[in-house]
Amino acid sequence: MSDSSGSRMGVVGALSLSVTSSVAIVICNKYLISTLGFFFATTLTSWHLMVTFFTLYVAQRLRFFEPKPIDARTVISFGLLNGISIGLLNLCLGFNSVGFYQMTKLAIIPFTIVLETIFLNKKFSQSIKASLMVLLLGVGIASVTDLQLNLLGSVIAVLTIAATCVGQILTNQIQRRLKVSSTQLLYQSSPYQSAVLLVTGPFVDKLLTKRDVFAFNYTVQVVAFIALSCSIAVCVNFSTFLVIGTTSPVTYQVLGHLKTCLVLSFGYIILKDPFSVRNVAGILIAIFGMGLYSYYSVTESRKKTEAAGSLPIAAQMIEKDSAPLLGAKGSPRPENKAEESFDYMPRTAKSAFTGR
Repeated sequence: MSDSSGSRMGVVGALSLSVTSSVAIVICNKYLISTLGFFFATTLTSWHLMVTFFTLYVAQRLRFFEPKPIDARTVISFGLLNGISIGLLNLCLGFNSVGFYQMTKLAIIPFTIVLETIFLNKKFSQSIKASLMVLLLGVGIASVTDLQLNLLGSVIAVLTIAATCVGQILTNQIQRRLKVSSTQLLYQSSPYQSAVLLVTGPFVDKLLTKRDVFAFNYTVQVVAFIALSCSIAVCVNFSTFLVIGTTSPVTYQVLGHLKTCLVLSFGYIILKDPFSVRNVAGILIAIFGMGLYSYYSVTESRKKTEAAGSLPIAAQMIEKDSAPLLGAKGSPRPENKAEESFDYMPRTAKSAFTGR
């Protein structure tokens, strides 16, 4: 087995963990919200991140991984941006119709492609773009129903798209440029993400639900499902950073739409949710688009790997940071106890933090 094959198996494992844990947490949270009446999604997310941090703290104390210091300005700004992104997603759903919210999520992929093309000089082939169009068309048919527009909701949607795209691109770039693992980055940034949502979560939830999280009746069953949700969230958060770091933000969004199709299918098969021919057709088109995307990504990855193998060593060093979406082995992550400087970030990534 070659290193490339081993790396490809690692990517498949990361994708599988992401899908499994995400579908599991949707099922758990749906029961928590629909059956037990716990509607405080933003506050619950802050608890998810807090539990994730403490789990990783215990893991690093037990030597499961070696923490790597990152420049404070980088990690704090990154953590705050991701925390704000999560809060905006919940506000977007609260101030818009479900259909418009789904359209907002669909817009993340093309916006990410535009940002990576302009600021990171990343190239997307016509085949990749066409497969993504098929995917988005299918998800749109399956999930978008009503499209009610309002000014405040539209502004929040634009901010949500921008914050989510920049956050996911930086998740990838920080891991690659500063040579930190997904675990190291999540461990460093999760306290700041959690802090943002711990402070703002109760206010956002009260604004959206007209209910007070502190006045809720926390029965044993509610607490048990909150604990289960937080436990699953550790896997969700870890796999999110792992997938974005080993593949790309676009691949992670494609995976997210696969989860949407799986959740829709689960709702129909297990929960007997209403399902129409339109839903079935949309899911089938989306799955076809995902298949095309995976095929073209792996094919182009192999071509890049073969081309890199034929380049002189100096040229390979230059090409080192332009990793393909799938299937190529990432650069090694040397252990360096020294604190990494924010100045090693690409200029465009740095400006996302300092140029606002």
